Amino acid sequence: MVREVDMRTFAAAHRDGAIVVDVREPYEYVTGHVPGAEAVPMRAVHTRLGDLPRNRPIYVICASGNRSLTAASWMASAGIEAYSVAGGTGAWASAGGPLVTGATRS
Repeated sequence: MVREVDMRTFAAAHRDGAIVVDVREPYEYVTGHVPGAEAVPMRAVHTRLGDLPRNRPIYVICASGNRSLTAASWMASAGIEAYSVAGGTGAWASAGGPLVTGATRS
């Protein structure tokens, strides 16, 4: 079962150094992403499962929360403690969260 977290929970985890995986397409990621988020487009999630840590929770984010639910489900099936961020990057920005532009995580 996929676990979904609200923006307050995600913001607290982010402040504490959470691992964030952004599953949007590269053109979406570069226009604005959560600081520190690693870009892993949906099409690459299955091939990257072995690269993801299993000793810490992973917060999966997309634009609105739909793709992240699917990706978090795939991760959970692989034994990863994954949480989908409800509302996605749009809710993060609406709540006043900072966005970083560009192709590299920061």
